[in-house]
Amino acid sequence: MRSRNGNCNLLLRLLSIVFLSSLSLSASEFLISYQYTVKNAVLYNETLEISRAMKKCSGVSQKELFLQNTTDNNLKKIISQNSEEFIDYIHKLGLHVKHEGTTTNLQNSSITTLTLKTTCFEVDFNDSFVKIAPLKEGVN
Repeated sequence: MRSRNGNCNLLLRLLSIVFLSSLSLSASEFLISYQYTVKNAVLYNETLEISRAMKKCSGVSQKELFLQNTTDNNLKKIISQNSEEFIDYIHKLGLHVKHEGTTTNLQNSSITTLTLKTTCFEVDFNDSFVKIAPLKEGVN
């Protein structure tokens, strides 16, 4: 007959395995910002900044984007390989638009800057795809 102490150790081991595996399966959070500038109808500058969140982001996960993954956990590489899909996706999220136009001696000149302000995204890496979803506060 087994003692109760032996059963308790087994139960603790099982619970710790379940807890540690749930931590490793949870999605990571990244801060992503994007900006591009068009000057006189030509792409002038494009910047994509990605960093891991230093603390837990609050908010509710929104509509997600699925990108192909070639077994790589480098988010910047994955987004670069799927740049058209990602840019279309962030356009739907909403970008801040700043436009300046001038006309001098019948010559038009314009600068348009589109910016995705720093946004927290929940990112889940899988074998064949990556799920990216923005987190928004106060949304039900």
